[in-house]
Amino acid sequence: MTEPSPRVLIIDDEIQIRRFLRAGFELEGFSVEEAENGSEGLRLATMKPADIVILDLGLPDMDGSAVVERLRSWSTMPLIVLSVRAAESEKVKLLELGADDYVVKPFGMAELLARSRTALRRQQRSSSGEHIIMIGALTIDLAARSVSVDGQRLALTPKEYRLLQVLAQHAGNVVTHQMLLKEVWGSSHLNDAHYLRIFVRKLRQKIESDPTQPKILVTELGVGYRLVYGNQEAVARPAVQ
Repeated sequence: MTEPSPRVLIIDDEIQIRRFLRAGFELEGFSVEEAENGSEGLRLATMKPADIVILDLGLPDMDGSAVVERLRSWSTMPLIVLSVRAAESEKVKLLELGADDYVVKPFGMAELLARSRTALRRQQRSSSGEHIIMIGALTIDLAARSVSVDGQRLALTPKEYRLLQVLAQHAGNVVTHQMLLKEVWGSSHLNDAHYLRIFVRKLRQKIESDPTQPKILVTELGVGYRLVYGNQEAVARPAVQ
């Protein structure tokens, strides 16, 4: 019995963009639903839930952030935002509202497909209870609470492990500074970004072949950190924390 095609819901008011996205997703075996505004997108998402939503922020009837907020009030379906807004504060806001990822326009279809597959895999891991994350030579066993590189188990402090655990649970997606600080150190430390910088540096020394040029734990400048996963590639970024 063949697996059903994954369904993607595209919410974008520009018909040229919808046609471009439809062609790209259909070529990869997705079935595609389209909505030209936020209200129609929310109606389709409610009536016929998709496997993943691709959402443009600049909609004619409501801001895309309102769509994110309303979708997240009842659904955990993966959601990727498209936007010309590259401001770091905007990205952080969307991620904290519940978007899984964002892609800044202009973008390539290959990048969007890679981000989409990553978001779908994360959803599948969550629903199936999958607990082993493998990224190159790095293996994270969430059930056994063990981490190894090239088969050699690493000695991590409780805080180092907790930081890596949160990143692994969102492998492939960016996790904001605020979320990491809250999950690892608690709500009273949301302004203690230096904790994060120190522990990211320590983790890189243990899991990266070259900590000065990270390929696994990468920085999303001004936003947070991402564990590169699957067929994603680490974009060359300075090791700025």
